[in-house]
Amino acid sequence: MAGMTRAAKTAPQTDVETTWSEGELSEVRGRLAGEIEELNAEVARAESQIASGDISDSAGDDQADAGAKTYEREREIALTLNARDLVAQNERAIARIDAGTYGVCESCHKPIGKERLQAFPRATLCVSCKQREERR
Repeated sequence: MAGMTRAAKTAPQTDVETTWSEGELSEVRGRLAGEIEELNAEVARAESQIASGDISDSAGDDQADAGAKTYEREREIALTLNARDLVAQNERAIARIDAGTYGVCESCHKPIGKERLQAFPRATLCVSCKQREERR
């Protein structure tokens, strides 16, 4: 009995846990594409807001007002850069789906696991490789 328990604990992932059906991949691709559209709209809005905050708006401001405006502008720029990075990650995930390499760790080339990808569809590393990367 004990031998069976040990074997069950060390058994490799089953095909169900790692294999993606066409429907599942299509669903993930659609989710990623939808996020790209939302993020691009957010980037466009933020860039418009950043551009509208020209130097002419700050004429007559005291130091506190100028500082607050600078802070808001830097915050909008940071959010825009973050959104652009997420767009790039989503596009990369879609490219992996199209290439047939979605769900494969880019470091160890083992399956990433469906649960991880369902929670974070942009993941490029399995949990073990990501933990190893974060320790560095």
